[in-house]
Amino acid sequence: MDPLFSLTDKVVVVTGALGRLGRSYCAALRERGAFVAAIDRTVEDDSETMHHFAADVTCRAELECALTKIQAAWGRPIVGLVNNAGLDSPPNSPASENGPFEEYPEESWDRVMDVNVKGVFLSCQVFGGAMAQAGGGSIVNVSSIYGQVSPVQSLYEYRRKRGEEFFKPVAYAASKSALYNLTRYVATYWARKNVRVNTLTLAGVFDNQDVEFLDGYCQRMPMGRMANASDYTGPLVFLLSEASCYMTGADLVVDGGWTAW
Repeated sequence: MDPLFSLTDKVVVVTGALGRLGRSYCAALRERGAFVAAIDRTVEDDSETMHHFAADVTCRAELECALTKIQAAWGRPIVGLVNNAGLDSPPNSPASENGPFEEYPEESWDRVMDVNVKGVFLSCQVFGGAMAQAGGGSIVNVSSIYGQVSPVQSLYEYRRKRGEEFFKPVAYAASKSALYNLTRYVATYWARKNVRVNTLTLAGVFDNQDVEFLDGYCQRMPMGRMANASDYTGPLVFLLSEASCYMTGADLVVDGGWTAW
């Protein structure tokens, strides 16, 4: 293994570890020698190189409890944090979630912002604070193309044509946009403590979406396809490893060219 990209014996925390991308990230980090602290609201069986910790990212007390358990599990400092936990309104959400902007529910806005922004803020405070005290590390805040540009509502025109009142909702885009300046703030705040903080901006991942959606999305995408989960593991390893040792406060865009036009 190239030592520049090695994560051997490094403790890395991954939030939202049981989600579609979270599982892919955890597997990739373990393959590269990391000890993975997998955080989610439920837990699965542990292994030698991955322990699961139940915690709600919107609750600081639960994150602090997880921190204590992680430090005891391997007896070494945390040097990586992947803020992957997040909420979106998928296409099969209740109609109220995907209706017109003017009628988007306030409680839905609060729930998404709570997880996607407050959850990252608290995780940075708890785990990033521990890194700063221990002498350094790398934080990766996972963002989205819809944090940089507006969702393309015309991709869902096929649903409106068949009588559904469907729009990609606002909260996810607003929450992911908030991560960019949160990242810059923490990156400069902890720069002299050797804690690097960057965002990783991703495009959509293939998940057997409607054929009509896939056709429209892939025509709009310069590379002509949606991402596979594995497309994102290389950039993640880069940001966590010494290969990116002089990179902080930056945004690594891995989107198949979506934001290039």
